[in-house]
Amino acid sequence: MTSDQQRLNGYVDVWKTTVDNVVELLGGLTDDEWSNPTDLAGWDVRAVAAHLAHIESELSGVEQAKAEVPELEHLTAPSALYTESGLIARESLTNKEIVHELLQACNVRLKELHENSPTDGSAAPPFTPGGVPWDWERLLRNRPFDIWMHDQDIRRAVGRPGGMNTPGAAHCVMVLTMSFPFSVGKHVAPPAGTTVVLDVRGGHPVHLAIEVNADGRAVPMTPDPDEPTVHLRMDTETFTILGGGRRTPEDLQVEIAGDQDLGRAILAAMAVTP
Repeated sequence: MTSDQQRLNGYVDVWKTTVDNVVELLGGLTDDEWSNPTDLAGWDVRAVAAHLAHIESELSGVEQAKAEVPELEHLTAPSALYTESGLIARESLTNKEIVHELLQACNVRLKELHENSPTDGSAAPPFTPGGVPWDWERLLRNRPFDIWMHDQDIRRAVGRPGGMNTPGAAHCVMVLTMSFPFSVGKHVAPPAGTTVVLDVRGGHPVHLAIEVNADGRAVPMTPDPDEPTVHLRMDTETFTILGGGRRTPEDLQVEIAGDQDLGRAILAAMAVTP
C-alpha cells in the first residue's frame, strides 16, 4: 500500500466516524430543535442537515434536482448559491428523510471507497461538490472537516456539547494548524521578523511558533522566541470556531499577549471556510 493510499484511507476512516456521530446526534433531536438557528447566517439545524445530505448524495453519484435560488441576504459568495440550492431541493423532505438520505449516500460512498480505494492523492475523483477542481487529497481531507464542523454547529445550536475528543476533532485541529501559518503570512502579512506563538489547550493541544521571513512567508521556528511579537492562547473549541469563521474573536475567550493589534488581526484572519 502506498503512502498516499494509507493517508487517504485514514481520511475515509475519520469521515466514517464523523458521519456516524452526526447521524446519531440528528436522530436524537426533537422536531423543535431542528428549527434552532445556528452560527451560520440564515441556516437552522435542518438547513445544516440538508446541506450534509446534499453534498454526500452528490458525491455518491446521485443526480441532483435543480432548484431556483432566490435572492437572500445571507448569500454573499458565489458558492453559496450552490449550497443553498441543495437545501431548497429538500424542502419537501421530512427531517427523518433527510437523515436517511445522508446515511444512505454515505453507505454507498463507503462501499465504493473500500472497493476502489484511491491510491493517488493528486488524481481527480469522479465527483466533487459542485464540480470544483479538487483532487482526491483535497476532497477526502475536506469531508471529515466539513461534517465535524457542522456537527459542532448543531451541538451549539441545541445546547448538546460533545465530540471534542473524537477523531473528527483531531482531524479538524490538524487542518486548521496547517493553515495557521498561511493565514498569518498571506492574509495578515506582518513585517519580516514578526514572531507568533499559538497555544491551544484541550484534548488536542497545539503549540506552534512561527516567524515571518524576508519572503513574507510564515514558517515554523525552533526554539520558541524569548519574546514573541504576539502569543495567542485559547481552547480547542475556540480554535475551531475561529478557524471555521463561526463567530468573531470578540465573542470568544482568547488571551493575547504582546502586540494586541496584531493579535486581533491574526484572530480575524484565521477562518479557512467561505
